[in-house]
Amino acid sequence: MSRATFDLLLPDPDATCQLAQRLAPLLRPGDVLLLSGGIGAGKTHFARSLIQALQDEPEDVPSPTFTIVQEYETSAGPLWHADLYRLGDPAEAVELGLEDAFTEAICLIEWPDRLGSLAPADAWHLDFTPTPEDGRTLTLDLPARAAPLLREILAHD
Repeated sequence: MSRATFDLLLPDPDATCQLAQRLAPLLRPGDVLLLSGGIGAGKTHFARSLIQALQDEPEDVPSPTFTIVQEYETSAGPLWHADLYRLGDPAEAVELGLEDAFTEAICLIEWPDRLGSLAPADAWHLDFTPTPEDGRTLTLDLPARAAPLLREILAHD
């Protein structure tokens, strides 16, 4: 599968929020975004902004750290936000129903390394790295079909 890679500097939390808001309307059920990075790197901030952008009436979006999965009905269809930090084995992701969600919902997956080989081949990989100035660098590794969408979004900066 052909892929495209982009590196972005998001200088502050607002820039992370704005990127998520611009990406949100492009997503459809079956799109899986794998959000990587250490604790405090911006994964949940990005996910929260994206989810709220898809809600008709934005509501509080808690981190799914303890519930593992939060489900939302959005204007684009069902959305699953999962934080897999506490999983010990990829089989636990299957028990949660993530394999079905990968085809039926938009999925935002934090700590995707816990999926092992269950991660879809056509998933979007977003790797967040904090910068000393309260920003972050973001490396996106996308299926080639998604690259034109990202280029369109970035052209509006």
